[in-house]
Amino acid sequence: MSVPRIVVVGGGAGGLELVTRLGRKLGRRGQAEIVLVDRNVTHIWKPLLHEVATGALDSGLDEISYQGHSAVHGYRFQRGTLCSIDREGRTLTLAPILDEEGSEVLPSRTLGYDFLVLAVGSVSNDFDTPGVSEHCHFLDSPQQAEAFRRDMLNTFLRHSNPGSEGHTRMVVGIVGAGATGVELAAELHEASRMLQSYGVTDLDSDHLEVHLIEAAPRILPPLPERISQSVHQELEGLGVRIHADTRVTRVEANAIHTADGRRIDTDLGVWAAGIKAPPFLSELGLPTESNHRLKVHQSLQSTADPHLFAMGDCASCPQEDGSTVPPRAQAAHQQVSTLYHNLRAQLNGKPLKPFVYRDRGSLISLAHFEAVGSLMRGASTRSLFIEGHLAKFFYASLYRMHQRAIHGTLKTGLIVVVDGINRFLKPRMKLH
Repeated sequence: MSVPRIVVVGGGAGGLELVTRLGRKLGRRGQAEIVLVDRNVTHIWKPLLHEVATGALDSGLDEISYQGHSAVHGYRFQRGTLCSIDREGRTLTLAPILDEEGSEVLPSRTLGYDFLVLAVGSVSNDFDTPGVSEHCHFLDSPQQAEAFRRDMLNTFLRHSNPGSEGHTRMVVGIVGAGATGVELAAELHEASRMLQSYGVTDLDSDHLEVHLIEAAPRILPPLPERISQSVHQELEGLGVRIHADTRVTRVEANAIHTADGRRIDTDLGVWAAGIKAPPFLSELGLPTESNHRLKVHQSLQSTADPHLFAMGDCASCPQEDGSTVPPRAQAAHQQVSTLYHNLRAQLNGKPLKPFVYRDRGSLISLAHFEAVGSLMRGASTRSLFIEGHLAKFFYASLYRMHQRAIHGTLKTGLIVVVDGINRFLKPRMKLH
């Protein structure tokens, strides 16, 4: 009798945590075959991409090889991009893998499954704004973050003229004042300071002009107003120019145009104004919303197929109060436990349990300058406002919790020690 096969498409935070738990419990014991599919060969925690983009984090040191990780944790890794699903035959098709020159490395493949989990995350939503896709950087993947970092370094060099007494100003326009946009704005000021200290450029933070543009009346619109106000003050203290209640109408190569007729000349543009599920999800023959999120029951099971589940940013999961689970990292982390239980229940013919989202609070990091956030007090709706070193500690602990979920306690402890050593041995930012 063949063992059932569970295929998880998407190796982001939620997908990797799920296959790690399933692999340890079922894969190692031969009770199920666990397969992870991802187009990339390595994983990096998505909330860290703004640090990769400014060089504050070297992705080469923090990325995880899926192939190496799978060999240790009881699952199998298949590199590929999902292009279609045959729900009747319970198979999925992976697109061919091409090298940098366009030559085929692996042909199109078909993979069977007994249960399929889609955890493909989200991508930036440009709302069809003219010029965005051509002239703005996005931070949806490590590759995009690295592309921004290289462009940022080159732009700093172009605007630095050590032989003259004066300097030109470098202008960065960031559209979208959610967590990514806000944290990137702060990291850019830290990056300018570090680049000057390493002698890469003579430009300092006084010659860096960052514009943060938000269509909502305030920055960080999904978060409590007290956090928004505190972060607003911190960013203005750094010199960030905040344009709230400002809608972008089009983007040019070196300018951002707004609905009130303003033109903001820029050297670099970043789009972080919204997210949507990958559009290909609406082409799989499954029920989706207008933003391509897959419709699922509260058990995270597809409304159209009992053998298919979805989680994280790509899933529209209802809650008892009529709302849907917000696309946040903590939601995906919480969904892993429910999905782990429900997949095992499916294998054993037991009932599924509903997913109930619990808001644990919100934390925003402003580089080394500050951290601000709130922590929820258990089941209470009241929150505890925190800032400074305590907020920094809790912000850092979020990543350590992710590392613990995919590596275990012992290895995570060793990683913490190695990270501490690297702070003394290596430059504080990636310069190459």
